[in-house]
Amino acid sequence: MFSAKRITRSMVPVAASAVVLVGLLSGCGSDEGSQAVPAAPAATASTQATAAASEPVAGQAPTVAKTQGWLKIYAGTAPAGTSAVQLNIVDNPAVGKYVSDGAGRSLYRFDKDTAQPSVSNCSGQCAVTWPPLTVNRDQVLFAAGVDPQQVGFIERADGTCQITVGGWPVYYFSKDVKPGDLLGQGVGGTWFAVAPNGAKAAK
Repeated sequence: MFSAKRITRSMVPVAASAVVLVGLLSGCGSDEGSQAVPAAPAATASTQATAAASEPVAGQAPTVAKTQGWLKIYAGTAPAGTSAVQLNIVDNPAVGKYVSDGAGRSLYRFDKDTAQPSVSNCSGQCAVTWPPLTVNRDQVLFAAGVDPQQVGFIERADGTCQITVGGWPVYYFSKDVKPGDLLGQGVGGTWFAVAPNGAKAAK
């Protein structure tokens, strides 16, 4: 008959293994996921043509344009019923073209972040005012009008996976309440709508 002490000792390795497994399944969990996506130069006709050329043909199943760790990134619009983060382009008369999510909500970059390497310096109360755009492990990402090669993700300190464009982590602004709102443009001289190549949207 085994003693309680022996049973307790035998359970320790199992419990430790469970903790490790939970750690692997939580957060981004990929070395590739924490690598930088190089910042892009200004958009050119050739980069715009590359993005357009990778758009899926109607009636054909989408093909993966880029893979970063576990995240599959496609060009174009997500098919109905797909669990996906969608990036679109909005053409604004004041700032030109910038990136929005699938619901038309504006996305921003923060001058105090870095693109090489991709690092977010917005946490705590900053992340309440400027919530990061994140992607979950059970999702894919579709980029319409944005070169998929310019899109990626980083792992934040809290383990969530934040989308990057041109290496820059991207965020919402909490005071934008409807699609097309651009109230975060120029806030503090450090927040700007993000252009399709990761630059500051401006004319």
